Amino acid sequence: MSRARRKRVAVLISGRGSNLAALIAAAMDPAYPAEIATVIANRAEAPGLAVARDHGLATVALPGRDFADRAAHEQAVEAALAEARADIVCLAGYMRLLGAAFVERWQGRMINIHPSLLPLFAGLDTHARALAAGVRVHGCTVHFVTAEMDAGPIVAQAAVPVLAGDDEPALAARVLAAEHRLYPAALRLVAEGKVRMSGARAVFSGLAEDDATAMLVSPGAG
Repeated sequence: MSRARRKRVAVLISGRGSNLAALIAAAMDPAYPAEIATVIANRAEAPGLAVARDHGLATVALPGRDFADRAAHEQAVEAALAEARADIVCLAGYMRLLGAAFVERWQGRMINIHPSLLPLFAGLDTHARALAAGVRVHGCTVHFVTAEMDAGPIVAQAAVPVLAGDDEPALAARVLAAEHRLYPAALRLVAEGKVRMSGARAVFSGLAEDDATAMLVSPGAG
């Protein structure tokens, strides 16, 4: 029996591309159900573009300042996605809000990674806010993208402890390490059809015991 076609993934970035690198590493395994078809950045100087090029991947730089408005910019992003024949969009540190029409077109096929255990600490400065709140557990979330920021159905989460004496850089580094494991695992679930978006919920089916659907605690973190 022939193996199912690997899903074609477009990764949207704005910065260094550390989660992009984790997705690239996972996709290098021929058994992984997704391949990176293109990397699109809204900043021409985004270091993640070099990460993609070093792996021989197609890249597109679409700086927002080059377009009259958000609609024009998103039309260019859509054209790049069509050119790449993308099945799934992964936001990986993409620091630009997407319009409702764009999100609607990709509903159920676009995921994002956020550095907190949503619904806690949506938005920016998550690690500083977690420390200020005194939480003892922090982490990251992969979720389907909806028009409301950081509010889509949750695909998977990873938890890490907040240690005594943590400052923001220390906590951020621990969460980032968890992100690098979680995002490839979550993309696998989406690409294999084991999780899908239905209304305001993520619906799971056909899960194996080792599927990353539960909280994952960062090893060696405490």
